[in-house]
Amino acid sequence: MGTLVTLHLPPGSPIADRPWVITFGSLGDLEDWEPVVCGPYEHAHALALARAVVADDDLMAVVEPLLPLDGVDAIRREIELARTGEEEDFPPQLAREQPGAPPEPAEVLAGWRRIAARLAG
Repeated sequence: MGTLVTLHLPPGSPIADRPWVITFGSLGDLEDWEPVVCGPYEHAHALALARAVVADDDLMAVVEPLLPLDGVDAIRREIELARTGEEEDFPPQLAREQPGAPPEPAEVLAGWRRIAARLAG
């Protein structure tokens, strides 16, 4: 069984509404390959997909929010917030949430449409 690492979010956190990505990589130093980054997904979909993939394989999955920033100034502001520690601090932890079954491809596509609508709106 692999390892799933994600942020511990308090109930109702607005970060849960952001798009999420999953980075799959080797668990330990025994394998040498480039990590695979997948997404974007809705939070629940990302957790369920990551959990299903690492359940039977010695992999590490990191599930984290994607920051859809619209330009250089927005990126710089986010970097400055990170440097000054003025943003919410949610340290990475082993996932405690027990996601349900992984979503079917049609559910993932529906999630992508919802993400696109939020980003375009």
